[in-house]
Amino acid sequence: MAVDGAVAPAGRDLAALRRPVRTRITVAAGSQALAAMLAVTPAVILVEIARRLLGGGDRPVWGLAWLAVGLLFARFVLYAVAGLLSHLADADLAHLLRTRLTGQLGALPLSWFAGGVSGQVRAVVQDDVATLHHAVAHARADLAAAIAGPLVVVGYLLWVDWPLALVTIALVALAQAIRMRLAVRAGDQRARMAAANTEFTAAVLEGVRGIVELKAFAGDGPPARLRTAAADYVDADEQAQRIFLRPRGIARATVAPSTVVFVVTGLGVALVGAGWSDPVDLVAFALLGVGLFEQLTPIYLAQQLRESARDAAGRITTLLREPPQPTVAPERARVPGTPLTVELDDVHFTYPDGHAVLHGVSATLAPGTVTALVGPSGAGKSTLATLVARFADVTGGAIRLGGVDLRELDRDELYRHVAFLLQDSVLLTRSIRDNIALAAPAATDDAVHAAARAAAIDERLRALPRGYDSVVGADAHLSGGEAQRVAIARTLLADTPIVLLDEATAFADPDSEAAIADALAELAVGRTVLVIAHRLYTITAVDQILVLDEGRLVERGRHGDLLAAGGRYAALWAAQQGSATTSPTDPADPASPADPTSPTEPADPARTEGAR
Repeated sequence: MAVDGAVAPAGRDLAALRRPVRTRITVAAGSQALAAMLAVTPAVILVEIARRLLGGGDRPVWGLAWLAVGLLFARFVLYAVAGLLSHLADADLAHLLRTRLTGQLGALPLSWFAGGVSGQVRAVVQDDVATLHHAVAHARADLAAAIAGPLVVVGYLLWVDWPLALVTIALVALAQAIRMRLAVRAGDQRARMAAANTEFTAAVLEGVRGIVELKAFAGDGPPARLRTAAADYVDADEQAQRIFLRPRGIARATVAPSTVVFVVTGLGVALVGAGWSDPVDLVAFALLGVGLFEQLTPIYLAQQLRESARDAAGRITTLLREPPQPTVAPERARVPGTPLTVELDDVHFTYPDGHAVLHGVSATLAPGTVTALVGPSGAGKSTLATLVARFADVTGGAIRLGGVDLRELDRDELYRHVAFLLQDSVLLTRSIRDNIALAAPAATDDAVHAAARAAAIDERLRALPRGYDSVVGADAHLSGGEAQRVAIARTLLADTPIVLLDEATAFADPDSEAAIADALAELAVGRTVLVIAHRLYTITAVDQILVLDEGRLVERGRHGDLLAAGGRYAALWAAQQGSATTSPTDPADPASPADPTSPTEPADPARTEGAR
């Protein structure tokens, strides 16, 4: 019952996905069924020609011969029509599904993509849609042909000589019974092999991704997980062969051409000798009875592929059913007022699994100011920042931009005002120019170059093989720091008044960090900046610091005030600065040895006068 309950929804999912092309698939199936029936008629006509020739008389046979040729031609036409209709339907459905999936991905909240789902998305959009090919282009037509053809053959053989027909059917039925029993026994073994194959694939990928670590620490031999996974897969395959070898051999031997010919001929000769059969009838069984079993094979192949298609349809449907981010109707959409103040009003956030991350955070980001979010790992800093960019919606309270709740803003309207720059910025496989002008495709070359100069990356880009026309990953190979500066240029060109920074220099080397910091200083000029800071020396001169701990706002203020308060921020600072914080000098004093603005530290946008 559980299995049936699981199969039925999957079958409904597959049927629902195929609904737009169902008519064409049905017509294609009917055409292929007729083609299968016509494929039998030349052999039938050949038997009738032999009957006339061996029976004597002067009845002409050329008419029958030309009829066979005509029917054979009609069969080719019907088969071509079936193939054309079904493959066009498959292409249209693949385009439709990928369009729907692309639209669905665009409607999902950005937080949905934070869970490492790129592999899952690729598998669904590419592999699972491709898996539907057989279910759409072949399954129904092949099934119709596999039923119609054998029905015509059996009907004709019963009409010709029913005793011989029953013997032939009995042989086929015996082989089919063995095959069906094998299909039932194969279920568990196929599941074991699939699990072993999945583990083996995962072990191979792990080995490739961690090849440096494996060679450095585990020697030159294959990792233990890969050896174990390979052995398990081989064991599962060998066990499957042992289980299926004998029954499969018996089934094949039962309906082998030599077996069918021997049994039918032996019995047929006896019936002819007894005067119960016509010798010509043996020709029909020799021509048609031998291939009867193989005509049924597509039924089983179609069933196996149909199960794969059902699984793929289930995954596609699951993705299409993911709840999209709520949108506001155009007539109800609002426009942020001025000034563009960001208000966090008693913000709560809980993940769908019930894990609460933020508890009543309230703060105000005044226009043109720099605010830093700090706190220990897991405090909720990134979650809070991404809520401002509406990666997800708050589960309690509200976030307002210019007095308007983010949930009342059209998403395009929101991103005209808010941009975000993450630790590991992604560049698309396009030209450098297109990457910078992503938010402003109509931007002039002068504007693109100006943004790159402001981001301190112009000279490096001009040195590429084709300059700004170089394609990322093809003839533009940039370091992490250089890619980050291209992303900063992109953000500069977007010219949003609010920018969210997630420790943009976190993974940069010292030289790149200084260049990125200079570029960020340019980016911060005249904008409202919310920065997630892990290295506290970079935010000593910001306008306000929000200290989060276990999802709660525990402190707020400027650097010097928070140090004097001796609370959570002071503890974090002490942990990072070590013995430097024990100096009696004032950390805010430019002459202090612990002063983060000293020349030994990289420049930071939040500590420049222009940033505020």
